[in-house]
Amino acid sequence: MTMARPPEQPPVREDTREDTREDTSEDTREDTSEDTREDTSEDTREDTREDTSEDTREDTREDTREDTSSLWDMKQDTLLARTLFFLSCLSPSAGVLSPACLQLRPDTSQFFMYDRVSLSCEDPSNSSRWTVRRRTSEGGVRPCSSGWGSSGGGSTCSIGNLYPSDSGLYWCESAGGERSSSVNITVTDRSVILESPTLPVSEGVSLSLRCRDRDTLSHDHVHNFFKDDVLIGSSSSGEMSIHSVSRSDEGLYKCSLSGGHESLSSWVSVHASSSCPPAAFNPPSVLWLMSHLLVGTPYLLATILLGIIHRDRKRARTPAEGRSTNDVIMDVLA
Repeated sequence: MTMARPPEQPPVREDTREDTREDTSEDTREDTSEDTREDTSEDTREDTREDTSEDTREDTREDTREDTSSLWDMKQDTLLARTLFFLSCLSPSAGVLSPACLQLRPDTSQFFMYDRVSLSCEDPSNSSRWTVRRRTSEGGVRPCSSGWGSSGGGSTCSIGNLYPSDSGLYWCESAGGERSSSVNITVTDRSVILESPTLPVSEGVSLSLRCRDRDTLSHDHVHNFFKDDVLIGSSSSGEMSIHSVSRSDEGLYKCSLSGGHESLSSWVSVHASSSCPPAAFNPPSVLWLMSHLLVGTPYLLATILLGIIHRDRKRARTPAEGRSTNDVIMDVLA
């Protein structure tokens, strides 16, 4: 009995296997690439959203801090300006000039030793309320008749024999602390002095200068006059006039003799027409200072308190993580 042979299977061709492997590999790569791209794209978008959100929150916090800082700075500046303005308005004498003038006879700021001078406080309203005072390098600040000069009625003072120790600043002062402009007096042992006005000269008038030498019997000298160390004229009589002065004529004047002796320099001021020179600002009295300190202290304390609050808020201004922009803005407005 003959067995039937099974049919022979056709041989698998090498090309078919190779195509199958290539198709499988290609499908796998495509699937993997697609998954990778999707995962990468998703991660990138997530990171971008997180970075954008973080940047937005940071910008919002920074803007809020800047706005808050500006707001507090404006409040501080406003309160400080109001404080200073209030204190300036409280002063009854701030910017008010004294009506008194210190007049000297003779009208000069330079004197020889042993010369005599009379000082008086001229006030059209009330001269009796003024006292002549002076400040010297040796005696400090003293009123007339307190170791120097002799008072002739409160507002006048005379010095019979001048010495170099009498050189200094002289002025009129009231009991309330008001002061006139100061006059500088110089007592020298030189042989030549320049006599020039102690008070400012009005514009348009004549300025008279006199070069005076101690030896009054000698008349053969030529007197030279200088302004700011520049020769402006000479005279044999020892006198010189500048007609119709202007502000440009202000400066330091001195004179010299042909023999070589020279005076000290004196400042000559020129102002607008006025019967009295501009006076110094009134110095505040102790009572004035105490009263205004009491009134202005609350404003000063408020300014300091605002500065402390501003500093503390600046330290704790950064909002906690997770807080929204609306919460930050509500804190600022609170």
